Parts: sequence; structure tokens; C-alpha cells
Amino acid sequence: MRLLGIGVGLCAAALAVGLSAAPARAGGELPDLRGGGGGGAGAGWALKDTGKDARFRGLAAVSRSTAWVAGSKGTVLRTVDGGRSWQDVSPPAAVAEGLELRDVEAFDARRAVALSIGEGEASRVLRTEDGGATWTETFRNPDPRAFYDCLTFFDSRHGLAMSDPVDGKFRILSTDDGGRSWRVLPADGMPAALPGEAGFAASGQCLVAAGPRDVWLATGGGATARVLHSADRGLTWRAAESTVPAGDPARGVFALAFRDRTRGLAVGGDYRTGQASPQAAALSSDGGRTWSRAATPPPAYRSGAAWYPYGGAAALAVGPTGTDVTLDGGRTWRSLDAGSFDTVDCAPDAGCWAAGEKGRVARLERR
Repeated sequence: MRLLGIGVGLCAAALAVGLSAAPARAGGELPDLRGGGGGGAGAGWALKDTGKDARFRGLAAVSRSTAWVAGSKGTVLRTVDGGRSWQDVSPPAAVAEGLELRDVEAFDARRAVALSIGEGEASRVLRTEDGGATWTETFRNPDPRAFYDCLTFFDSRHGLAMSDPVDGKFRILSTDDGGRSWRVLPADGMPAALPGEAGFAASGQCLVAAGPRDVWLATGGGATARVLHSADRGLTWRAAESTVPAGDPARGVFALAFRDRTRGLAVGGDYRTGQASPQAAALSSDGGRTWSRAATPPPAYRSGAAWYPYGGAAALAVGPTGTDVTLDGGRTWRSLDAGSFDTVDCAPDAGCWAAGEKGRVARLERR
């Protein structure tokens, strides 16, 4: 989003909170967010030293052992040992040009696609097939009016990226070969954008997919914060108003998370420090057609969200002032951690990771 400082870079140890312990599973004992008051060991963020000071807003959790982060100064890091060590696999050109890498999507430990944001040619897509040893630039935005914010993949071949409105409509970029090539989709099926409406390049979660064809796009900056849904991989879209406050360039929905094609979460608020965000979360049970307010929302702006793979109603939300957990599908939230994070992602094996400012990366672990 070009209207906000967050579009160009603006927007303690982890605290454990008593949560019941999960049973042992393959690969070790995992944290459990399902609650129940059993007095178990609990779960919390365990910080992993990256040795970097970049701000990581891009995050891809592949598993409990493997994760990728992408951020400022063209920085990309990868771990394959649960965060004990990190490899700097930054694309040399991105580092040299100081690109802002705000999203990364990884298929495994070797294949990943990263998005840099900015007006015109600053918006690019980079791809690696060898764990970041080499990178190929597969898209460079030729239109000075476009500003790409987020990307997402349905599977290892099909994916989309979204730009703030051009000629009054959000622009969608599509790939069907794993990010090797991209094309701009026709705008005929995209509703008109509201005045001032755009996406937020805050956590790589303003565009998210669930299943083989469904995708959702989050907006802010306009009179209302909306969620747009497509059931045909971005060809046609339907817009719905969320309950997250908007009406200002700094307010709106910053991140979405869909557990499946029906159950979704939206988080956001006002990203400015010290500004209240009284209704920072919403939930949907009909694929984003309608949204309702969280009865007990997070206490402040949140920029990232992720469903926890075990326990169908558990999810996490993160922001500069802390992490919150819901155990009832987003209806009520409570504090988990007071540390600053910008984005969160959970892998199918319950490997949940969070990343943010000053090189902060953490994994959710039992206490």
C-alpha cells in the first residue's frame, strides 16, 4: 500500500502462558492450543537467534524444522534444523538494491518464491529451486501505477499476486508453473475499488488461499474494510464488508487466515503506535460472504494470523504489541505473549513460527 509508511517499511523474551500440553506425536511433543485447564506444561514462543537485524514480514512455515523468512534489505533466511541455525540465502540483487521483501511462499526446503514491494519496478517476484543458493527474477512490474503487496499459492504450480488498484480495480497476477512465469489477469471480474482503498504489505497475508481454487483479498484505507473472495483462482470476485474499522489510510484488514473454504479470520485495526483498535478481529463461517465481530477481540492492532493445525477452533494473531490466541474460532481472544511480531504461519505438522522487527523469529514450543 503506497499511502502508508507500512508500504515502505513502517510498520524481551517470549512469555509462556499456561495451556494444556499436547500428547506426543511423531517428531516430538507439540504445543497444544486447545486449552481445557489441565495444568499442563503450556506453550509459548521460543526465540531463535537469526544474527540479523532485518525486519521480517515475510514468513513461510514448511515444518517444525524448516522455515523461510524474508524482509528488509533484501534479506532471506532459511532454517532446516528448527531454528538452531540460519542460512543467509538472500538474493544478491535484492540485497544490492535494498529491496523490501514482504512475502515468501515455500513449497519445501529447496523451492520458494519471494515478493518485493514498491511502486513500478520495485515490485518483483524471485524464485529459487536450490534452497536459495541461486535466485531467478521471474517478474518485474512494468507499470509505475502498480504496487504489489502479497502473493499466495493454491499448490506448487498455481499462485496469485495482488497489486493495489490500477484504473480503479485491484490488479491480479497469475502463475500456473510454480512462479516461473506470470501474467496479469483480466480485470472484468474484479469489483471497483473504493476511494482510497488498497492492501497492506504488512505480513504477506493480505492475499490468502485455501483449497485448489478459493482465494481472499483484504483491504483497508477506504470507507469500509472489505474482504474480496474468488472461487475461480482470481478470475471473478465478490466483495463483502468486514467489521474491522476503516475510514482512514492507516486502518483496515491487514491479514486473513482461512482454515478451509468456509471458516475465516480477519485481523487488523490501526497500525499507528498509540492508536486504539477496539475491533481488531472478525470471523466468517460462510467463506467470507459475511463477517461478525469478535466478542472479545485482541486488545490492539494485529498484522498477522494463522490457524493452529491441531484443534479445529484454535488460531494465533500477532502484532507489534503481542500475540493472542483463540480457542473458539475467533470469537474470543486472550493474550499469549507480549513480544513484537509482524507475521505468523503454521505448518501442517503444527510447526508454528512468528517473525518481526530486529531479526526476531520464534517457534511455538511446549514449556
